[in-house]
Amino acid sequence: MTVINQQKLGKTLWAIADDLRGAMNADDFRDYMLSFLFLRYLSYNYEESAKKELSSDYPILPEKDKRTPLSVWYENNEADVEEFEKQMRRKVHYVIQPQHLWTNISEMARTQNGELLTTLEDGFRYIENESFDNSFQGLFSEINLNSEKLGKTNADRNKKLCTIIQKIAEGIADFSADADTLGDAYEYLIGEFAAGSGKKAGEFYTPQQISTILSEIVTLDSQEPKTGKKGKLDKVLDFACGSGSLLLNVRKRIKDNGGNVGKIYGQEKNITTYNLARMNMLLHGMKDTEFEIFHGDTLENQWQLLNEMNPSKKIEFDAIVANPPFSLRWEPNDVLADDFRFKSYGMAPKSAADFAFLLHGFHFLGKEGTMAIILPHGVLFRGGAEERIRRKLLMDNHIDTVIGLPSNLFYSTGIPVCILVLKKCKKHDDVLFINASEHYQKGKRQNTLREGENGEPNDIQKIVDTYKYRPDHMERYARRVSIEEIEKNDYNLNISRYVSTSLDEVQIDLKVVNARLAAINETIKVNTEKHNVFLRELGLPLI
Repeated sequence: MTVINQQKLGKTLWAIADDLRGAMNADDFRDYMLSFLFLRYLSYNYEESAKKELSSDYPILPEKDKRTPLSVWYENNEADVEEFEKQMRRKVHYVIQPQHLWTNISEMARTQNGELLTTLEDGFRYIENESFDNSFQGLFSEINLNSEKLGKTNADRNKKLCTIIQKIAEGIADFSADADTLGDAYEYLIGEFAAGSGKKAGEFYTPQQISTILSEIVTLDSQEPKTGKKGKLDKVLDFACGSGSLLLNVRKRIKDNGGNVGKIYGQEKNITTYNLARMNMLLHGMKDTEFEIFHGDTLENQWQLLNEMNPSKKIEFDAIVANPPFSLRWEPNDVLADDFRFKSYGMAPKSAADFAFLLHGFHFLGKEGTMAIILPHGVLFRGGAEERIRRKLLMDNHIDTVIGLPSNLFYSTGIPVCILVLKKCKKHDDVLFINASEHYQKGKRQNTLREGENGEPNDIQKIVDTYKYRPDHMERYARRVSIEEIEKNDYNLNISRYVSTSLDEVQIDLKVVNARLAAINETIKVNTEKHNVFLRELGLPLI
C-alpha cells in the first residue's frame, strides 16, 4: 500500500474516532479504538495463515452465510483442532478462537447482537492468557468494557460498542490489513490522540520526525558514520519506550537497508502506555519472541534483566534510544548512590533526573554501540552535580555530538530540547555541535521540521547528514569543538557558545561614510545651481 493510502486510512480512522467519542476523554477512547484495531490485525493475520495451513480444507461459505469459515471448520473437525492450533502456534506464534475473530465481532456489531460485550470480554481475556506461548497478561487491563463512559446500562454499553466496531469495520473495509498498513495507521492514531492530549502526550509519544533523527543516528556505523548503516543490530533498547515508536523506527531503518535486528527491548512505567507498546510491536508484524517490553520503574532498575552484577554477564546493547520525562523530580538515596549505574559519575540532583536516565542507558551501551537521548537544554549548562557528571563524560571522551532542536516540536513541552549522542568507542577527540534551532516550519500549535517537500529545505536530512559527515565548520549551523576549548568554558555545553546563529554586525568605516556624504552634498550643490539657471530664465523663485 502506498504512503498516501496509509495516510488516508489513518485519517479515515481518526475521523471515525473524532465523530464517535462524543464527550468521552480522548485518552479513554484511544484505548478502545486501538484495541479494536489490534484485534482486527491479529484476526486477519491468523485467518490468512489458517487458509494456507488448511489449504483446500478451508471452508468457502456462501455470501449469505455470516459464520466465520474457521468456526465451521472447528465444528466439523473437533478431533483435529488441537493439532491445528499447535501448528498455528509454531507458524504465527498465537491462536485465536473463531468466535473472537474480528469477522465474527464485526458481524455481531452489524446485527446489534446483545452478546457482543460478553464475547469481546472473553476474547480479550483469551488473548491475554492463552493466545501466545509468552503470556501477555494485562494487555487489555485498561480496557473497561463495563465502564459507564460507554453507557449507564449493559444494553447501552453493548449498543455503543456495536456502533464503534461497525464504523471501524466499515472504515477499514477497503484498505489492506497487512502489518505495514495497520501498523502505520496505529502510529498515526497514536500521534493524533497525542496531539489532542497536549502535555499528557509526553508520557507516550515521540513525534515521528524526532524519532527519525534518533533512529538514523544510532543505525549508522558507530566509528565511521559516513560509511553508512550497520548490517545488523543484535540488541536495541529504549528504557522509557512509551508506545514503542522509537524502537520500531530503529528496526525499520535497519530492515529497509537490507539488514536485520536480533531483538528489541523496551521498558515503560505507565501501565496503559506499556500495553500500547506491546500491541504496537505485534501490530507491526513482530513475533512475540522478537521483542521484550518490561513494565517497571527505570530509575529504580526493577527489570531483572538489567540487574546482573557480574560484569562478564552484563547485557549490552548495540543501539539505545530514549525520550525520558524531562527534568523529573526523583528520590536519590544512599542505596542508589552505590548503584553500579551511577557510582562512577555521581548522582543526578533530586530536582532533575535527566542525567540519571542518561547514565542508566549509558551503562548498558555496548563498546561498539551508539546512544541517542532527548533531553532538556538544562543538562548542557546546569552546575553542581550535573556539571560534575558532564565533566567526567567529556573527559572520558564519551559525548560525541550535541544537537539543538527548535522549540515547540513536542506535544508535552514548548521548550527547545537537545539530542545527546554518546559512545564508548568514540574515534574523534572533539565534540560536534549542531545548532538546528532556526531550521523549521512554524505552525499554529506546534512547529515541525521540514522534509524537503515542494522545494522546501529538508531539516531532518540536514541534521543526519551533518552528524554523518562531521564537517569542521558550517556557518551558523555546526562546528567541531576541541575538548580544550570546552574545558576553557568550564565544561559548559551551551550550544550557542560554540555555534551562534546570529548574524555578525556589519563593520562601518566612518571615514568612508563621511566622504560619501560630502560627495553627495557636493552633487546636490552643483545640480541646484544648474536648476536655478533654468528658474531665472523662467522668472521663477530660486531654490
